[in-house]
Amino acid sequence: MSRLRDTMAERATAVEEELQRLLPVEDIPERRLWEAMSYSCLNGGKRLRPFLVTATADLFNVASSASLRVAAAVEMVHSYSLVHDDLPAMDDDDLRRGRPTCHKQFDEATAILAGDGLLTRAFEVLGDPGAHPDPAVRAELVVELAKAAGARGMVGGQMVDLLAERDEGFGRGMDVAAVTRMHQLKTGRLIMFSCCAGAILGKAAPQLRQALTKYAHDLGLAFQIVDDLLDVEGDQAELGKTVGKDAAAGKQTFVTLLGLDRARTHAEMLVEQAVAHLKPFDAEADLLRDVAHFVLARRA
Repeated sequence: MSRLRDTMAERATAVEEELQRLLPVEDIPERRLWEAMSYSCLNGGKRLRPFLVTATADLFNVASSASLRVAAAVEMVHSYSLVHDDLPAMDDDDLRRGRPTCHKQFDEATAILAGDGLLTRAFEVLGDPGAHPDPAVRAELVVELAKAAGARGMVGGQMVDLLAERDEGFGRGMDVAAVTRMHQLKTGRLIMFSCCAGAILGKAAPQLRQALTKYAHDLGLAFQIVDDLLDVEGDQAELGKTVGKDAAAGKQTFVTLLGLDRARTHAEMLVEQAVAHLKPFDAEADLLRDVAHFVLARRA
C-alpha cells in the first residue's frame, strides 16, 4: 500500500501542475472568475478520479502528456460539481477539503460562474489535439464524459438526491435499489468514465474495456458506501467537510437501510468483486487492485 500512496502522491502533483497550466490566472478583467476556478480545483483532495485515468491509461502504454490532460479535465468536472453542490440552493456547505467553499471564499454568483467555467473548460481541454492526435478518440472522450456528467449521469443523480431530501414521501420510499441507482448516477458514472478513459485513449479491445467498466461499477458503489459510513463515523477535521449531514436531512443511505455492519460487509464484497474483474490484466493492474482496497480503508 505504501507504493500506492507514493504513486498517488506523484500523480496528484503532476495533475496539480497540469491544472495550473490549464487554469492560468492572468491580469484580465475577468481575473476573479479564473481565481475562483483555480481555487476550486487546486485545493488538494485525493485526486482519485485523475489517478484512475492515468492508471488505466498506463495499461495501454498511453503517453503521460495525454493521460494527464484527460485527468485534469475529469478533475475540472468533479470540482465544478462540488462548487455547485456546496451552494445554498443545493447542500449549503461552508467547508470543502478543509477550506471555505467557493461561494464563501468569493460569492454565490462567482461560484456559479466558476462551476460553469470549469465544466466548459474541461470539454475544451478534451477537444484539443493535446488530448489525442486522433479526432475520433477525442470525440469519444467528449461524448462519454458528457454522458457521465449530464442528466443521465452525475446531474441526474444529484436531482434524485435533492428530491429525496425535499420530498419526504419520495425519500422515505427509497429502498436499497433506488439508493444504489442514485449513487451509480451521482458518483459512479464519473468514476466509470475515469476508468474507461484510459481504454479509450489506448484504443483497447472491447473485452478489456468491459473489464474496466465492471471494475469501475463495483468500485464506485464501494466508494459511496464508505462515504456513507464516514458521514456517521468520520472525523470532520480529517475529512475536511461537514459530517452528519445525511442524518440531519433525513436521507436514506446505505447505512440507514443496511446498518453499519451490513453496509461495511457490502462494501467489502464490492471491493473483492472489483478486484476480480481485473484478472485479464494480470500483475499490470496491481495498482488498481490496491486502489480498490484503499477506497475501502480510507478515512477521508
